[in-house]
Amino acid sequence: MKLLLASADVDEVRWAASAGLLDGVLTAPAMFTEAGGPSERELLDAMVRAANVPIYVTVHAVEPGEVYRDGREMAKLSDAIVVQVPLVEDAIVAIRRLCADGVRVAATLVFNAAQAVLAAKAGAQSVVTAIDHLDAVGHGGVQVVRELRAVFDASGTECDVIAVRPATATQFTECALAGADAVAVRPAVLRNLLVHPLTDRGLDQFLRDLSQQHRQWTPA
Repeated sequence: MKLLLASADVDEVRWAASAGLLDGVLTAPAMFTEAGGPSERELLDAMVRAANVPIYVTVHAVEPGEVYRDGREMAKLSDAIVVQVPLVEDAIVAIRRLCADGVRVAATLVFNAAQAVLAAKAGAQSVVTAIDHLDAVGHGGVQVVRELRAVFDASGTECDVIAVRPATATQFTECALAGADAVAVRPAVLRNLLVHPLTDRGLDQFLRDLSQQHRQWTPA
Protein backbone atom coordinates (compact mmCIF):
# COMPACT_ATOMS: atom_id res chain seq x y z
CA MET A 1 0.00 0.00 0.00
CA LYS A 2 1.23 3.48 -0.87
CA LEU A 3 1.40 6.37 1.55
CA LEU A 4 0.42 9.83 0.31
CA LEU A 5 0.80 13.11 2.15
CA ALA A 6 -2.30 15.32 2.04
CA SER A 7 -0.56 18.67 2.07
CA ALA A 8 0.74 21.60 0.03
CA ASP A 9 3.41 22.39 2.62
CA VAL A 10 6.76 21.97 0.89
CA ASP A 11 8.66 21.56 4.17
CA GLU A 12 6.36 18.71 5.21
CA VAL A 13 6.77 17.09 1.80
CA ARG A 14 10.54 17.39 2.09
CA TRP A 15 10.49 15.87 5.60
CA ALA A 16 8.32 12.91 4.58
CA ALA A 17 10.49 12.26 1.52
CA SER A 18 13.73 12.38 3.51
CA ALA A 19 12.24 9.95 6.06
CA GLY A 20 11.32 7.50 3.30
CA LEU A 21 7.63 7.79 4.15
CA LEU A 22 6.38 9.33 0.92
CA ASP A 23 4.91 7.66 -2.16
CA GLY A 24 3.01 10.71 -3.39
CA VAL A 25 1.49 14.07 -2.49
CA LEU A 26 -2.24 14.73 -2.68
CA THR A 27 -3.23 18.38 -2.78
CA ALA A 28 -6.50 20.30 -2.78
CA PRO A 29 -7.21 23.92 -3.78
CA ALA A 30 -7.80 24.94 -0.15
CA MET A 31 -4.34 23.69 0.81
CA PHE A 32 -2.65 26.15 -1.54
CA THR A 33 -4.76 28.95 -0.08
CA GLU A 34 -3.77 27.94 3.45
CA ALA A 35 -0.10 27.80 2.45
CA GLY A 36 -0.19 31.49 1.47
CA GLY A 37 2.75 33.29 -0.07
CA PRO A 38 3.91 31.57 -3.28
CA SER A 39 1.51 30.82 -6.12
CA GLU A 40 0.15 27.34 -6.74
CA ARG A 41 2.52 26.96 -9.68
CA GLU A 42 5.51 27.91 -7.54
CA LEU A 43 4.50 25.51 -4.78
CA LEU A 44 4.04 22.69 -7.27
CA ASP A 45 7.46 23.34 -8.77
CA ALA A 46 8.97 23.26 -5.29
CA MET A 47 7.22 19.98 -4.43
CA VAL A 48 8.37 18.36 -7.65
CA ARG A 49 11.94 19.33 -6.78
CA ALA A 50 11.56 18.17 -3.18
CA ALA A 51 10.35 14.65 -3.94
CA ASN A 52 10.39 12.36 -6.95
CA VAL A 53 6.83 11.14 -6.44
CA PRO A 54 3.42 11.67 -8.08
CA ILE A 55 1.78 14.99 -7.19
CA TYR A 56 -2.04 15.00 -7.33
CA VAL A 57 -3.45 18.39 -8.39
CA THR A 58 -7.11 19.38 -8.83
CA VAL A 59 -8.44 21.20 -11.89
CA HIS A 60 -10.06 24.58 -11.33
CA ALA A 61 -13.23 23.96 -13.34
CA VAL A 62 -16.20 21.64 -13.85
CA GLU A 63 -17.25 22.68 -17.38
CA PRO A 64 -16.00 20.00 -19.82
CA GLY A 65 -13.94 22.22 -22.09
CA GLU A 66 -12.34 24.07 -19.19
CA VAL A 67 -11.62 20.85 -17.30
CA TYR A 68 -9.87 19.46 -20.36
CA ARG A 69 -7.80 22.60 -20.97
CA ASP A 70 -6.91 22.94 -17.30
CA GLY A 71 -5.94 19.28 -17.03
CA ARG A 72 -3.76 19.48 -20.13
CA GLU A 73 -1.95 22.56 -18.81
CA MET A 74 -1.38 20.95 -15.42
CA ALA A 75 0.01 17.80 -16.99
CA LYS A 76 2.56 19.91 -18.87
CA LEU A 77 4.06 21.18 -15.62
CA SER A 78 5.77 17.86 -14.87
CA ASP A 79 5.61 14.15 -15.59
CA ALA A 80 4.92 13.79 -11.85
CA ILE A 81 1.52 15.49 -12.08
CA VAL A 82 -1.65 13.43 -11.69
CA VAL A 83 -4.72 15.50 -12.58
CA GLN A 84 -7.61 15.29 -10.15
CA VAL A 85 -11.06 15.81 -11.69
CA PRO A 86 -14.32 15.94 -9.71
CA LEU A 87 -16.63 13.12 -10.78
CA VAL A 88 -19.64 15.11 -11.95
CA GLU A 89 -21.65 14.50 -15.10
CA ASP A 90 -20.24 17.47 -17.00
CA ALA A 91 -16.66 16.36 -16.35
CA ILE A 92 -16.96 12.75 -17.54
CA VAL A 93 -16.24 13.64 -21.17
CA ALA A 94 -13.20 15.64 -20.11
CA ILE A 95 -11.89 12.70 -18.08
CA ARG A 96 -12.24 10.51 -21.15
CA ARG A 97 -10.40 13.02 -23.36
CA LEU A 98 -7.58 13.56 -20.88
CA CYS A 99 -7.02 9.84 -20.43
CA ALA A 100 -7.04 9.35 -24.21
CA ASP A 101 -4.27 11.97 -24.40
CA GLY A 102 -2.17 10.02 -21.94
CA VAL A 103 -2.83 12.28 -18.95
CA ARG A 104 -3.03 10.44 -15.64
CA VAL A 105 -6.40 11.19 -14.03
CA ALA A 106 -7.70 10.60 -10.52
CA ALA A 107 -11.44 11.01 -10.07
CA THR A 108 -12.45 12.80 -6.86
CA LEU A 109 -15.85 13.07 -5.16
CA VAL A 110 -16.26 9.30 -5.41
CA PHE A 111 -18.47 8.14 -2.55
CA ASN A 112 -19.86 4.77 -3.66
CA ALA A 113 -19.03 1.78 -5.83
CA ALA A 114 -21.32 2.81 -8.69
CA GLN A 115 -19.48 6.12 -9.06
CA ALA A 116 -16.16 4.30 -8.90
CA VAL A 117 -17.13 1.95 -11.74
CA LEU A 118 -18.21 4.87 -13.93
CA ALA A 119 -15.00 6.78 -13.20
CA ALA A 120 -12.87 3.77 -14.14
CA LYS A 121 -14.94 3.21 -17.27
CA ALA A 122 -14.22 6.80 -18.31
CA GLY A 123 -10.52 6.03 -17.99
CA ALA A 124 -9.55 7.27 -14.53
CA GLN A 125 -6.53 5.45 -13.17
CA SER A 126 -7.60 6.00 -9.58
CA VAL A 127 -10.61 7.05 -7.54
CA VAL A 128 -10.36 9.23 -4.45
CA THR A 129 -12.79 8.77 -1.58
CA ALA A 130 -12.77 11.04 1.47
CA ILE A 131 -13.04 8.98 4.66
CA ASP A 132 -13.70 12.01 6.87
CA HIS A 133 -16.51 13.35 4.68
CA LEU A 134 -18.23 9.96 4.51
CA ASP A 135 -17.99 9.45 8.26
CA ALA A 136 -19.38 12.95 8.86
CA VAL A 137 -22.66 12.06 7.12
CA GLY A 138 -22.97 8.64 8.71
CA HIS A 139 -21.63 6.57 5.82
CA GLY A 140 -18.76 4.41 7.04
CA GLY A 141 -15.72 5.54 5.08
CA VAL A 142 -13.78 2.31 5.58
CA GLN A 143 -16.76 0.26 4.44
CA VAL A 144 -16.94 2.31 1.24
CA VAL A 145 -13.25 1.62 0.60
CA ARG A 146 -13.97 -2.09 1.06
CA GLU A 147 -16.85 -1.91 -1.44
CA LEU A 148 -14.77 -0.04 -4.04
CA ARG A 149 -12.01 -2.63 -3.82
CA ALA A 150 -14.52 -5.50 -4.03
CA VAL A 151 -16.28 -4.16 -7.11
CA PHE A 152 -12.99 -3.53 -8.93
CA ASP A 153 -11.69 -6.99 -8.05
CA ALA A 154 -14.97 -8.65 -9.07
CA SER A 155 -14.95 -6.98 -12.48
CA GLY A 156 -11.20 -7.21 -13.06
CA THR A 157 -10.98 -3.42 -13.30
CA GLU A 158 -7.51 -1.92 -12.98
CA CYS A 159 -8.15 1.23 -10.99
CA ASP A 160 -6.56 2.26 -7.70
CA VAL A 161 -8.56 3.17 -4.62
CA ILE A 162 -7.20 6.12 -2.65
CA ALA A 163 -8.58 6.61 0.85
CA VAL A 164 -8.19 10.19 2.01
CA ARG A 165 -7.78 11.61 5.50
CA PRO A 166 -8.28 8.76 7.99
CA ALA A 167 -8.10 10.46 11.37
CA THR A 168 -6.44 7.80 13.53
CA ALA A 169 -3.98 4.93 13.39
CA THR A 170 -6.92 2.54 13.72
CA GLN A 171 -8.69 4.04 10.70
CA PHE A 172 -5.43 4.00 8.76
CA THR A 173 -5.02 0.29 9.45
CA GLU A 174 -8.66 -0.40 8.58
CA CYS A 175 -8.23 1.34 5.22
CA ALA A 176 -5.21 -0.85 4.49
CA LEU A 177 -7.08 -4.02 5.46
CA ALA A 178 -10.07 -2.90 3.36
CA GLY A 179 -7.86 -2.97 0.27
CA ALA A 180 -6.93 0.67 -0.32
CA ASP A 181 -4.09 0.97 -2.82
CA ALA A 182 -3.05 4.23 -1.19
CA VAL A 183 -3.95 6.20 1.90
CA ALA A 184 -3.52 9.98 2.06
CA VAL A 185 -2.97 11.46 5.52
CA ARG A 186 -2.38 14.95 6.83
CA PRO A 187 1.14 15.71 8.13
CA ALA A 188 -0.02 15.72 11.77
CA VAL A 189 -1.64 12.30 11.36
CA LEU A 190 1.46 10.92 9.66
CA ARG A 191 3.59 11.99 12.61
CA ASN A 192 1.06 10.51 15.03
CA LEU A 193 1.30 7.17 13.25
CA LEU A 194 4.89 6.95 14.44
CA VAL A 195 3.89 6.87 18.10
CA HIS A 196 1.71 4.76 20.39
CA PRO A 197 0.38 5.35 23.91
CA LEU A 198 3.09 2.94 25.11
CA THR A 199 5.89 4.65 23.18
CA ASP A 200 6.91 7.09 25.94
CA ARG A 201 6.81 4.36 28.60
CA GLY A 202 8.90 2.06 26.43
CA LEU A 203 11.38 4.84 25.65
CA ASP A 204 11.83 5.66 29.34
CA GLN A 205 12.53 2.00 30.09
CA PHE A 206 14.94 1.79 27.17
CA LEU A 207 16.88 4.81 28.42
CA ARG A 208 17.03 3.41 31.97
CA ASP A 209 18.31 0.09 30.67
CA LEU A 210 20.83 1.86 28.47
CA SER A 211 22.07 3.93 31.42
CA GLN A 212 22.58 0.83 33.54
CA GLN A 213 24.39 -0.94 30.75
CA HIS A 214 26.61 2.10 30.26
CA ARG A 215 27.60 2.04 33.95
CA GLN A 216 28.44 -1.66 33.69
CA TRP A 217 30.72 -1.04 30.73
CA THR A 218 32.39 2.05 32.17
CA PRO A 219 35.86 1.25 33.59
CA ALA A 220 36.22 1.72 37.35
